[in-house]
Amino acid sequence: MTDSSLNLFPIKNIDDLTRPFIVPPERKISLAKDYDPGYKADHLKKSKAKGQLKEGIEALAEYQDVLYAQNTHAVLIIFQAMDAAGKDSTIKHVMSGINPQGCQVHSFKAPSTEELNHDYLWRCSKALPERGRIGIFNRSYYEEILVTRVHPEILEQRPLPMSIIDNNIWKRRFEEINNFEKHLVNNGTIILKFFLNVSKEEQKERFLERINRPEKNWKFSENDAKERRFWDDYMSVYEDMFNHTSTKYAPWYIIPADHKWFTRLVVAGIIYTQLKELNLKYPSLSKEQHKELLKAKEILESQK
Repeated sequence: MTDSSLNLFPIKNIDDLTRPFIVPPERKISLAKDYDPGYKADHLKKSKAKGQLKEGIEALAEYQDVLYAQNTHAVLIIFQAMDAAGKDSTIKHVMSGINPQGCQVHSFKAPSTEELNHDYLWRCSKALPERGRIGIFNRSYYEEILVTRVHPEILEQRPLPMSIIDNNIWKRRFEEINNFEKHLVNNGTIILKFFLNVSKEEQKERFLERINRPEKNWKFSENDAKERRFWDDYMSVYEDMFNHTSTKYAPWYIIPADHKWFTRLVVAGIIYTQLKELNLKYPSLSKEQHKELLKAKEILESQK
């Protein structure tokens, strides 16, 4: 199989479009100064985005089919974001053309009693994608260095030895996560980490829409509004997380999320690019297997 036999992503120079959103491992970034939630490329138009995304999804689906057939790599896609940034809708739209056999989605909410009785990586570890499959984490083990830092009382209530809840716990967890991800990459898992970067103003508008539209009421709770009081705290811990866990083998991508059509195109483009770089090929048959195939063909053609 060659690239010429597959559908191509409908946006030229997709690498140039997506490169600015990567968090470079070699330098510290400022979330507020370096990444604009409202950015959208001037050469892309919303009026054409739906058609471009449809073509992009078709290209993604073809690469996913080869990934499934080759059965050597797994792809883990992690989505983190503030509420109403569009994680659910991005997953829904970008992965809509993927064969369900080769894709699995896990949404991680507050941990259960069973999960709390294991280490914080356990519940995500057992949900990792198999070879040949794409696994999507809607939130992940990163919650344990985000929510628990903004609300330290949560960590204090966890069944942990008090001796490990010290000033170095976050540094240790950064190292643990980096080591965990390096282990996965070394064993054939491609890790794509997306932070959907929505502005505080746009989040407010989306919350109000959820309140004003009855069919969206179920997506909103009073706690969503209360949590906005900690916006600056979340931005601070997110920035610290990016600066400590964006690595060469598993970098973070900070995706502008105020314009959903642009968010979806960029996410689809990055996934497509990573799959394309794997140089995937359908498995080839040995001479013996090919003989068996021809024999089966003869049998079928002789049957009525």
